[in-house]
Amino acid sequence: MLATWMVTNRRSHLQKLATLAMGLAVALILLSGITPAFAQDQPQTPPQDNTRNSGKPKQEVPAEAGGPTDNVGPYAIPKKKADAPPPPPPTATAPKVEGMSDYSIKVNVPLVNVDVLVTTKSGQFVPGLRKDNFRVFEDGSPQQITNFNVSQAPVTAVLLVEFASTNYPILRDTLVASYTFANTMKKEDWVAVTYYDMQPHILVDFTQDKQAAFGALNQLRIPGFAETNEFDALYDTLDRLERIEGKKYVILVSTGIDTFSKLTLDKITKKIKDTKDVTIFPVSIGWALREYCEVHGCTGYSHGMASLHMSSIDYLQADNELRNFAAMTGGRAFFPRFEAEFGEIFQEIGEDIRKQYSLSYHPSNNKLDGTYRKLKVQVVGPDGAPLKVKDQKGKDVKIEVVARDGYTAKHTVD
Repeated sequence: MLATWMVTNRRSHLQKLATLAMGLAVALILLSGITPAFAQDQPQTPPQDNTRNSGKPKQEVPAEAGGPTDNVGPYAIPKKKADAPPPPPPTATAPKVEGMSDYSIKVNVPLVNVDVLVTTKSGQFVPGLRKDNFRVFEDGSPQQITNFNVSQAPVTAVLLVEFASTNYPILRDTLVASYTFANTMKKEDWVAVTYYDMQPHILVDFTQDKQAAFGALNQLRIPGFAETNEFDALYDTLDRLERIEGKKYVILVSTGIDTFSKLTLDKITKKIKDTKDVTIFPVSIGWALREYCEVHGCTGYSHGMASLHMSSIDYLQADNELRNFAAMTGGRAFFPRFEAEFGEIFQEIGEDIRKQYSLSYHPSNNKLDGTYRKLKVQVVGPDGAPLKVKDQKGKDVKIEVVARDGYTAKHTVD
């Protein structure tokens, strides 16, 4: 009986040990994260809500997106298309050299400015013209006009007068003409006053004070030398004007007679051609004495002691020179017979230099060879034919186009 109790007690103890071992095994399985086989038959955990705490819907993953996602949305860059072109190669830059400063290349494109005066035969300005009304030819080749306007800019002018020991009628004409021109000055104008006999003398430099110009002319009372070196004085004036920017004018009050200049006519002509942006308006003086001497045979003494045995051909040559000086620069020459004409002449000059058409073009011949190039300006109508202007009575009026004959191109070494 005792043996039977010991066997029964041992079995009970073994069953308790088996139960305890099974409990330990289940605990280990749960701690290791392995779901037991019976858990697979349970219903799956419902999916989480597709909204965040803010209430905004979750971003859907696009089909072309690549890479992993998180609970917010895709954070991978979309895949590149197979046919996308490769990126351009990086721009090559020159390495910086120590001690060498930066530099730039400057290209000068030639630009030719042409001032054109269009008047009727009686000298009246023709207004209302447009760019299409003008044709510009350089050495016979048509040019394309790029800039066009009617210039109303203030005047920058030099009053260059002949004042020598010649004859009283000539001196009187000099003073009357000079005072008349100075009186036409406006407050925006710049004027310098110079006179010449054997050499040029600057009475007043550029000023906007009309009274200063009058004061300079008041110094012309007693002439000195009898020589009238016109070529030397004009050359010196043009040489000084080259240092001034913009458009300039020379009002040349002279008989045109040159008696003792160092320069020849060829040299002064070349100087005029080479000078840019300068227009010469010659006003001839001494006509009353000149015509009197032609009738009474005293021409040889009409211009003072420095011009003995002068003949009419000398005056005709002087007139031709003044006309050429004006034509080469786009001005006009005036030959008044009476003193009362000076006021009208300088009024016309003022209208000419304040009411003119300014044209600009880039020459088709862009060589910087220093050559002289001939210019020709035509004014045409809408049909391409020469422009026709009618007066108040409906009659055709002939027009005159005044522009410079040409210009000297820059040279490479300039």
